[in-house]
Amino acid sequence: MGTQTLFNVGFYAVVPFVAVVLSGDFGLAATTVGLVLGVRTFAQQGMFLVGGALADRIGARATILIGCAIRVTGFLAWAGSLWSSPMLLWLFIAGTVTTGLGGALFSPALNTLVADADARIPGRRVTLFAWLTLSGEVGAVIGPLLGTLLLPLGFEVVAATGAACFAVIGVALASLLPRTSNSQRRDPPARRGSIPALHDPRFVMFAALHAVDLLAYNQLYLTLPLELDRIGTGPELIGVMFAWVSILTLTLQLPVARWCSRVGARTALRAGYLASAGAFTLLAGEAVIALAPGIHLAMIGVAVSGLTFGHLAANPTALSLVPGFASGQPTGSYFGLLASLGGLAVLVGNLAVGRLLDGAAGPSGASALPWLLLTAPMLASALLIPRAIPREQIPKRPG
Repeated sequence: MGTQTLFNVGFYAVVPFVAVVLSGDFGLAATTVGLVLGVRTFAQQGMFLVGGALADRIGARATILIGCAIRVTGFLAWAGSLWSSPMLLWLFIAGTVTTGLGGALFSPALNTLVADADARIPGRRVTLFAWLTLSGEVGAVIGPLLGTLLLPLGFEVVAATGAACFAVIGVALASLLPRTSNSQRRDPPARRGSIPALHDPRFVMFAALHAVDLLAYNQLYLTLPLELDRIGTGPELIGVMFAWVSILTLTLQLPVARWCSRVGARTALRAGYLASAGAFTLLAGEAVIALAPGIHLAMIGVAVSGLTFGHLAANPTALSLVPGFASGQPTGSYFGLLASLGGLAVLVGNLAVGRLLDGAAGPSGASALPWLLLTAPMLASALLIPRAIPREQIPKRPG
């Protein structure tokens, strides 16, 4: 849990300021900045399957340490690109991709260790994955504050500090992490070298249906900031929105996780997807009607709350089901595939939604289309997800 917090402190101290550097220091257009950031996200999420398979093959400890080293390299590339004279855009972009690849290695490997620990502590109403989300959110709150304090010294100092943070984490974990996880000890020799998640059609279906959760949650970074900008609010309200998301996560994650344990995985996942669908439906409705600014902001706030609740309910629940699908096999490739399909959904979905946003202007039916496009897959997953979860895979409720 502490590792997850420190990972996010180091990450969020640096990454929120990358767009500012690309546009301000390097003078790139907004479209190019979006492309660079999209490539970084896909380099991380899209490569999770590779990271998970590597964790199965060489162990979670080695994969996490390699991931830390790669992220340190990426952060140092950022710093070096600005320290150079003239500044080197190619080195900055290389660092952007490299930081994503580092996360693609250590995140699924960390999930395998959490799954091992979760399996050894039966009878709890809150999974360790809920605690993982909570711990990560603490880091996501502290990181930007640290970055803001250091930014007057230059982004290169911020990036170098992030590199130092991950270097310290790597050194500490080298001595603390187990050299062999439970999943490795359970690994049948005949499956060595394969990627079992890809040969499990039911899990592939489950991962594809759950991919909508990451697509929905990613709208906090794409469509909702653009919606706030469209109605003429200042950029400070975007910060308020993310602060509200952090408050909701810190206060609701554990109660929501307990509720999910009581109602079961199928109901919890459905509720999460439907909450996100409801948020998008609300935004589709307000896009058609001309509203007073205060009412418009209030509806956006309700939608943000719905998306946050949906993610808090669906994501830890989905992660807790992965070991059951693996059925004693290494879990790295399963966690990797779950994240990679989510990253693919974000890449494809954001491109489609972005095209519709470009064609929308003012209250109209066209303005509702992006939100309706996002609503449809949420409803489809809510309808179909019970078919993807075998009854024996559902964790028994305590008591």
